[in-house]
Amino acid sequence: MMTTLKNVEIKGFRSIREMQLELRPLNVLIGANGAGKSNLIAFFKLLNELMAVRLQQHVGATGRATGNLHFGPRVTPQLEAKMVFEVENGMDTYHMRLFHAAGDSLIFAEETVAFHQEGYPSPKTVELGVGHLETKIGELAERGEPTARTLRALLNRCRVYHFHDTSPTSRVRQYGYMGDNRWLKPDAGNLAAILYALKSSSETDYRRIVTTIRQVAPFFDDFDLEPAETRDIILNWRHRESDLVFGPHQLSDGTLRAICLITLLLQPVERLPTLIVVDEPELGLDPCAVDVIASQFRSVSQHTQVLVSTQSSAFVDSFEPDDIVVVQRNQEATEFQRPQAEELDTWVEEYALGEIWEKDSAGEGKE
Repeated sequence: MMTTLKNVEIKGFRSIREMQLELRPLNVLIGANGAGKSNLIAFFKLLNELMAVRLQQHVGATGRATGNLHFGPRVTPQLEAKMVFEVENGMDTYHMRLFHAAGDSLIFAEETVAFHQEGYPSPKTVELGVGHLETKIGELAERGEPTARTLRALLNRCRVYHFHDTSPTSRVRQYGYMGDNRWLKPDAGNLAAILYALKSSSETDYRRIVTTIRQVAPFFDDFDLEPAETRDIILNWRHRESDLVFGPHQLSDGTLRAICLITLLLQPVERLPTLIVVDEPELGLDPCAVDVIASQFRSVSQHTQVLVSTQSSAFVDSFEPDDIVVVQRNQEATEFQRPQAEELDTWVEEYALGEIWEKDSAGEGKE
């Protein structure tokens, strides 16, 4: 049984006044600019930082509490979230409530973990305290509490990836330590180390990655990954028509983003996160690459959950109506809705799924 994030509830975070969303294996957020898609992605980024015990640093870097609470603390004095994971023998739940505090900061007003075993009437709940600045789930897990240990592992593996920075100074184009290969970094800054490790330990998966890259970059032959004497490594590669070795600065932005995405999605199953979260993966990709990446998202969702946002109708066309979550603003609050299949039946006969969304966002949809 694949462990899944069954349900996520958020109240008071940025444009999200209140939402509850049941997640499926594949979840594609679509909506116009400013609808609030990226704020759900931002919540999972906050979760990543919270689990890394960097909540206060993250809040300070993202506009303090005022920038993270829905219309600020005068309107919304607290942020609340609940995440329910379906595990082998029941449901694990993580719940937190962050309250506005002095210095425009956020502190824990409540933090609990709970396990509801299948067949039992009520869950076993453990309260982690009040008034702390950083999560205490790690401390509880270190003391051997089983629910906290499980949830810490699951929450740590709900990972946000953002490969938009492919500038000359981006980490993915620089040297990195070859031993930094436990998991792919959010910005793919350790991509060369990850590929080197895969080539050494999982040749079949490595070859699948290389073959898929060739679909979007026909000139690409293979990587040339040789660590320096300092054990640093860089993303060198070879052209199919040359015996020269090229560096990452000779890859276009779109090709490099595609390589990052393909590596993320074609990792061995045991290395995959519990939930893969990506904002606008189609950015900078040509139509062929968009099709390939969409196909890989569909494939990987058989092994782990995927949450992805997009503004590309071509990308949306690669998915089924059941995968889609429509994101809209209603009275200055973001709403997340799954369209009913029967509502789309009459449209699908005439329009591709992406065209339906474009018509709806332009106010041309059926009443």
